[in-house]
Amino acid sequence: MKKLIAVLLALTLLSSVGAALAEGTLRVGMECGYAPYNWQQTEENEYTARIADGSGFADGYDVQIARRIAQALGMELEIVKTDWDGLIPSVLAGNIDLIIAGMSPTAERKMTIDFTDYYYQSELVVVVRKDGPYANATKLEDLSGAIICAQLNTFHDTVIDQIPGVIHDMPRETFPAMIVALRSGAVDGYIAERPGAEADTLANPDLTYIKFDADVGFQASEDDTAISIGLVYGSPLKDTINQTLAKISEEERVQIMLDATARQPLLAE
Repeated sequence: MKKLIAVLLALTLLSSVGAALAEGTLRVGMECGYAPYNWQQTEENEYTARIADGSGFADGYDVQIARRIAQALGMELEIVKTDWDGLIPSVLAGNIDLIIAGMSPTAERKMTIDFTDYYYQSELVVVVRKDGPYANATKLEDLSGAIICAQLNTFHDTVIDQIPGVIHDMPRETFPAMIVALRSGAVDGYIAERPGAEADTLANPDLTYIKFDADVGFQASEDDTAISIGLVYGSPLKDTINQTLAKISEEERVQIMLDATARQPLLAE
C-alpha cells in the first residue's frame, strides 16, 4: 500500500518534471557535504557545477556522474543543495528531478521512490582514532565495548548493533559532526562507506579506518552497500540514465572516485 501511494503521487508529479525538462534544466539534489561523493566550494573549475541558490559550486563523484547524465540528456545541470532528510521529499514534490547523493537503494526507500542501476559499489567500514584503543581492530568482535555512531536516518545506523557488546550512540546529522565527536572522544568510531572514510582520514591524519574481511565484517545486502540514483516512479529519465551509466566502466568509476578524493577541499586546508 505504501509503495502504491508513492507511485500514484509520483504520477501526479510527472507533469511538473516534464515542465522542468522542457526548460532544459536537470535539477539534481545532494547534500554538498559528503566528500568525496559531493561537497561545496567557492571557486568554479572544470569539475564543478553551479549550486542553484547561488551559494557556490559543487564537486565530487556525484557531480561528475550528474554531469555525464545531463550531457546525455542535452540539458544544463543545476545542483540543488538539500539536507539529507529532505532529498526524498524534494524529489517526490517535484522540486528536484534526481537524487545523486551517495544514496543506497534500500528496500525501505524503494517503497517510496524508484532507483536506477548502481553507479558505485562500496563497503562498510568504521572510522576510529589512530591513537585510540580500537585502531588495530580487524573484526567486529574487536569493537566490543566501543561507542559507535552513524549518520541520522541512514542504513549505517542500523548495522551498528551487529557489533557484539557495542554501545550504540545517538546518530549525528552530518559526517562533519561525527568527525568532531570522534576527535573529541565523545565516540570511539563511526560507520562510513570506504570512499567517505578515505576522504575523512586524508583530511584528518589523526584518524584511520577499519576495513573488514567479508566473513568478519558487517552483513548487508548488495542494495544496502551500492549507490544508485533516486527518482520518482514513472520518470521518463530512467532509461536514458541507465544507458549512460552502462557506458561507464568499473575502472573508470574507480578512477573518478580516486580523482574526487584527491580534489576534496579539506586536503588543502
